[in-house]
Amino acid sequence: MSLAPIRLLNSIKHSKIPYLFWLAVLLLFALPGVTRAQEVEVTEQDTVVAEAPTWPEDSLGRRTPRGTISGFIKAVADGDYTRAAFYLNLASPNDTIQDGAAMAQALQRMLDQRSKTLPRSWISNLPEGDLEDNLPQNLERIGTATVDERNVDILLEKTEGPAGGPIWLIAAETLSKVPLQEEVPAETVVEKTLPDFLEENRWGGAPAGHWLGLLLIGIVSYLLAWGIISGLIYLIGYIWRKTRNEPTYGFISAFSLPVRLYLAAVLLVYLSQRLGISFVLRQQFSELTIIIGLIAVLLLLWRLVDVITSFSKRRLVDRHNMAGISIVLFLQRGAKIALVIFGVIFILSTLGFDVTTGLAALGIGGIALALGAQKTVENFVGSVTLIADQPIRVGDYCKVGDTSGTVEQIGMRSTRLRTTERTIVTIPNGDFSSQKIENFAHRDRFLFSPTLRLRYDTTPPQIQAVLRSLRETLSGHPKIEKTSARVRLIEITADALKVEVFSYILTSDFNEHLEIKEGLLITMMDAVNSKGKGFALPVQQLLVSNNGAGIEEKKETSP
Repeated sequence: MSLAPIRLLNSIKHSKIPYLFWLAVLLLFALPGVTRAQEVEVTEQDTVVAEAPTWPEDSLGRRTPRGTISGFIKAVADGDYTRAAFYLNLASPNDTIQDGAAMAQALQRMLDQRSKTLPRSWISNLPEGDLEDNLPQNLERIGTATVDERNVDILLEKTEGPAGGPIWLIAAETLSKVPLQEEVPAETVVEKTLPDFLEENRWGGAPAGHWLGLLLIGIVSYLLAWGIISGLIYLIGYIWRKTRNEPTYGFISAFSLPVRLYLAAVLLVYLSQRLGISFVLRQQFSELTIIIGLIAVLLLLWRLVDVITSFSKRRLVDRHNMAGISIVLFLQRGAKIALVIFGVIFILSTLGFDVTTGLAALGIGGIALALGAQKTVENFVGSVTLIADQPIRVGDYCKVGDTSGTVEQIGMRSTRLRTTERTIVTIPNGDFSSQKIENFAHRDRFLFSPTLRLRYDTTPPQIQAVLRSLRETLSGHPKIEKTSARVRLIEITADALKVEVFSYILTSDFNEHLEIKEGLLITMMDAVNSKGKGFALPVQQLLVSNNGAGIEEKKETSP
């Protein structure tokens, strides 16, 4: 079995790339192997099952780097330095258990002074360790310590146990740089400050005074962070007056609390290291400081989402775009839900839980939800399209398919039209955006194109007089576009002479257009009646045969 996928999983916790991306990479990594397996035909005799090597369980839990560190911390917290010695790779085979116990106590002393170590959940929990840390495969770096103003790497070294299999121990290279008892630096600030009874009484593997000291450091760190951030905000506001107005003030306010929390976490870690808080206690709270920093980042994104939403809502209200507000609020809720999900995933990962299975289940559930909510997603995409392209707006009169009406609301799922019958027609946005939309609200002029039917007995001079009068009517009207206006005799039919009038009325107001159209029609009726013979009207003729029987038939003709 290849260890590459396992190594990739181990590197995920040190990566800043989202877990969903890594899950996709793993799937792509696995697919070629499955395909090759399907292409190869084997028989039962040729099948060889490669079993993963199994070793007996190590009683001290030293099969993985994380197990070694956890076991060493527990032994030191219990004060059992003899057991702690079994987690050390002593350089000389002549070293006794007493020498190992003394070395374990000296190592603890060095770690208590000034050291920085990874949280236990970030330390590899695989037998082969982290193969992506640019170190030899048998070494694992878990932190650094300061000895005589020099940085010392805290390394774990992979060895082979008596029964086979890897055994991880604190490397001899690190132990060689641990100062002996007589070379240990002077007491730390915490040790000098605390009374003896707080040093002698131990809670959870650390002196009681160190617990109180860590609590005080946390309070001081937050107060310092609050003072620094408040001072910076005041200074920025004093220098840059624009910060007192929206939306700049909203953005600065969004940064204040998250940055304060993050700075407090950084100060807590730094001061606890410098003041000499117990290594055991710092290691127990290492995940907590990381979680605080992560919460600060998520809180910053949360507050930025609120600020951007508030700013967008004000802009949309100014533009009277009520439908856009619905989209903004929906996106705000979606962004916050995503932040909560990713926050829970990263916090569980920091605490050491395996979230790979949960992510796979979440992906499968998301696919099932997407299939079940296909229409809902389609309508949402349609609403986004309507807002982005803006083929219609609230208040526009439009025609969608066979439905005409005034747009009253563009919602997340559907759009409502008020018809001329005063009824409400609700159209799903998925269907709405996919149909042909005719928007009358953007019309800049109205077409005026009546067809006039003249009587057959109208003489050519009369026809020309009628045409001339109609043209003068169009050319003399201030609201008629002159370049496109025309009046022509276009057809001689069986029952009338057809005259086409074509022009544009220069107005976008519907009521004004009706008023102008009415005046033009009355003027044209007067011209046809005064200059010609009038309009051709449909009549009925009664045809009488020779035998006297009457046959009535309808026929459109001129009188």
